[in-house]
Amino acid sequence: MHTLTHSYMDVPLVRGLLQSITGPDHPQTIQSERGATVKMQEYDVVVLGTGLKECVLSGLMSLNGKKVLHIDKDTHCGGESASISPLEELYRRFKIPCPVTPSGRGKEWNVDLIPKFFLANGDLVKMLVLTDVTRYLDFRVVEGNYVYKSGKLHKVPVTEEDTHTSDLLGMFDKRRFRKLLLFAENFDVRKPRTHQDVDPDQTTTRDLFSRFDLGLDAVEFIGHAIALHSSESYLEQPCVETIERIRLYAESLARHNTSPYLYPLFGLAELPQGFARLSAEYGGKFLPHRTVDEIVLDNGKVTAVKSEGKLFPCKQLICDPSYVPHRVRKVGRVIRVICLLNHPVKNTQEAKSCQIIIPQTQLSRKSDIFISVVSNVHNVASDGFYVATVSTAVETNQPEKEVQPGLDLLDPIMQKFISVKSLLVPKDDGNKSQIFVSRSYDETNHFESECEDIKDMYRRITGTNFRFTSHRHHSRSSDED
Repeated sequence: MHTLTHSYMDVPLVRGLLQSITGPDHPQTIQSERGATVKMQEYDVVVLGTGLKECVLSGLMSLNGKKVLHIDKDTHCGGESASISPLEELYRRFKIPCPVTPSGRGKEWNVDLIPKFFLANGDLVKMLVLTDVTRYLDFRVVEGNYVYKSGKLHKVPVTEEDTHTSDLLGMFDKRRFRKLLLFAENFDVRKPRTHQDVDPDQTTTRDLFSRFDLGLDAVEFIGHAIALHSSESYLEQPCVETIERIRLYAESLARHNTSPYLYPLFGLAELPQGFARLSAEYGGKFLPHRTVDEIVLDNGKVTAVKSEGKLFPCKQLICDPSYVPHRVRKVGRVIRVICLLNHPVKNTQEAKSCQIIIPQTQLSRKSDIFISVVSNVHNVASDGFYVATVSTAVETNQPEKEVQPGLDLLDPIMQKFISVKSLLVPKDDGNKSQIFVSRSYDETNHFESECEDIKDMYRRITGTNFRFTSHRHHSRSSDED
């Protein structure tokens, strides 16, 4: 696979599309100031921004036969979740003097601002496969999965042998843990005989764990490192979601045996570019590095986007929060600390890549701390170097102090890059205005919650749920979802 540079003008596909924006399809006539008739192309959907969610939805809309125009104000793809290359650019972005002694070759680094792992059997991977975007991507398994308990890291058991030797579980909990996994793997909400007298909609998760007589230590690592809940509120919710999460983890693990997680070579910027290529194959148009002057409304409903003085009529608009700050509200903050290392993380068996979760109960917090580690094996750093990112939801007025327990696990750290971002969500569902805004990326280091946002936006945009059936063969005129 080729080495990726993340500037727009280095992508041949996009460069070739720059002159194709004013095609003849669906012209709309308007009167100019001098009275001349001007033909304008009308789009079903205009997408603003090239974050992962926007690019996935752009590709899906194009496959559904929609005429799509994609506009981005940035000089790089990826938006808030961009990959930064070369390494010197990362220092410039955070306004930190670049060291004289280089950390390998700068162009060998592709540092994700918001790194997230894929569950191998998760919905986003299924979308990649069904839309054939996997043609443009290469994944590698993340080596290890660890959870923090009582001041040290413990490997999350992935095999029968791991379970027997794990110090996360007491002797009796090991057998009960295996019984819970077997129950979750066989569970089917449509088949009551698989429920074993558990009412999935009435039984709480706390009651489910009690039925299997699991101790508090087992409950903590199952809930946070396997079911991937980031707070304790799930314990009082119906158990069906937790059962499904445990089953997803087990199914993802079964695909690769050593870990349930995947990460793309050359970083996450490969994904939006893959979906951009997909959209282009189905007639989508692109205008990168272009300012957006105005979103034009008529009786509260979007009718066009004005960009650098040109009007682009549309029926629907998809964008990230940065394009419509008055249409979003702040629900919290997220701190991320990108750390450059020249050594593997201690107590991870020299892993070249891994996930680490510090459950909130271990630190008397309300939310977990997440650590992702990748390296040259994923083509995101020079040989011998690592990129580790620590993230959490901000709970105090001292965000960096909150992530210190995670930073302590990474010592010594060559360089830190700290960002604190607002977590923004749309004020409404977009049905009236037909403006559909994505949520900001949360503090987790996996894509499960982000994929839920994609599916929710798809439902609101199309009026139908996303169906995991092949979209590859839809024609431009298809109205199917």
